Amino acid sequence: MSDYYPSPEELLKPDMMLRLYSEGAFPMADSSSGLINWYFPNIRCIIPLDNFNLPRSLKKFMTSDPFEYFVDRDFTSVVEGCANRESTWISPRLISAYHELWDLGYIHTVEVYKNNFLVGGLYGIAIGGAFFGESMFSTQPQASKCALVKLIEILTRNNFSLLDVQYVTEHLKMFGAEEISLYQYRRLLHKAYSSSPLFSA
Repeated sequence: MSDYYPSPEELLKPDMMLRLYSEGAFPMADSSSGLINWYFPNIRCIIPLDNFNLPRSLKKFMTSDPFEYFVDRDFTSVVEGCANRESTWISPRLISAYHELWDLGYIHTVEVYKNNFLVGGLYGIAIGGAFFGESMFSTQPQASKCALVKLIEILTRNNFSLLDVQYVTEHLKMFGAEEISLYQYRRLLHKAYSSSPLFSA
């Protein structure tokens, strides 16, 4: 009996994408060829929801209440905002696949508005008590950081237990992002799948 390997298109079907995400994999398209590969790093990056950091300067900025926030209002504009950069891993084919997950209720957005215009936001996939953050963008200073703060507030309030942010960056470090081993990550996944909280503002 020969081994069966799903085709690239099959890997983008909703049931297969959800299976891969639930195991900790995530897709990225090559910016030049458009070929979509799935990645599964041995070192994982999370923001601990029970021990995240809110930078003092950002907290002060948010108290001035410069933005309005909405959840799940305009996924198309958010993902297009995230893809709108000189080099992007969010290809048109991947956006199409994400729309299918959006239609099924697995993708969620946090959106930031100023004067009724979308100026920043983020999106990710929620499975059980785990949220797999995918990308964020901003056209106004601090907007994407504020979106992340709002995301953490939502996840904490609704008893999510895992926020997977894929790779550590300086941007994420300021919120307490940390790298953990694959063994630790799998234990967190197991805990996250023991509950099914709602993603609700």
